[in-house]
Amino acid sequence: MERTEHILVVDDDAEIRNLLARFLSDRGLRVSTAANGREMLAELAASSIDLIVLDVMMPGEDGLTLTRNLRANKSNVSIIMLTAMGEDMDRIIGLEMGADDYLAKPFNPRELLARIKAVLRRSHDPAPENTNDVVMFAGWNLDLNARALSNAQGENCDLSGGEFELLQVFVTHPGRVLNRDQLLDMARGRDAQPFDRAIDVQVSRLRKKIEPDAKTPTLIKTVRGGGYIFTPKVEAGASS
Repeated sequence: MERTEHILVVDDDAEIRNLLARFLSDRGLRVSTAANGREMLAELAASSIDLIVLDVMMPGEDGLTLTRNLRANKSNVSIIMLTAMGEDMDRIIGLEMGADDYLAKPFNPRELLARIKAVLRRSHDPAPENTNDVVMFAGWNLDLNARALSNAQGENCDLSGGEFELLQVFVTHPGRVLNRDQLLDMARGRDAQPFDRAIDVQVSRLRKKIEPDAKTPTLIKTVRGGGYIFTPKVEAGASS
């Protein structure tokens, strides 16, 4: 039997929790709810969660703090953040801390469902056809099937889902200038929104992890007025 994907809705507003739980359950998803960070952690410890729908503005530990702590503890669970309308800074910070996507309140539940399906699909999709399972660049090894990055010493470098997807686009299009719209479309599976800084945030995070010096990047270079270009030579690596 095919496994039903498990969604955890974390919001201090009981009405929103119950509404989303009913809506998503009616669409064939398994749904649990939590009113705060403590309940969220208890659910994560007790169940296998595929994706968290996480409100930013909550009393106690807010969604940004919870996301940061999850990533610091090496959790790769997918996260969609719910932000207040117009709070662009919350969205940017959320992506910097490792959220996979965001949605501004108020929102249509059908839009949330579409975002959930897109994030889950990206997290489960196999490597693109006509690529090697493992590629090497600038001393790094990227396993496209295992979604794992390691250095020359074999030490793993933790990537969020969004960071992996962006790096996958770069290693499969080396030496090609890609603008923000193209990167959003290829890495995130949706069209760019006006003034969407999601890609800039993910590039900044990725640089901090793979560049010798993130302040003067040499692997992911900015092309003025054009976007970004991945400069290293990409070679086939040996599968483990």
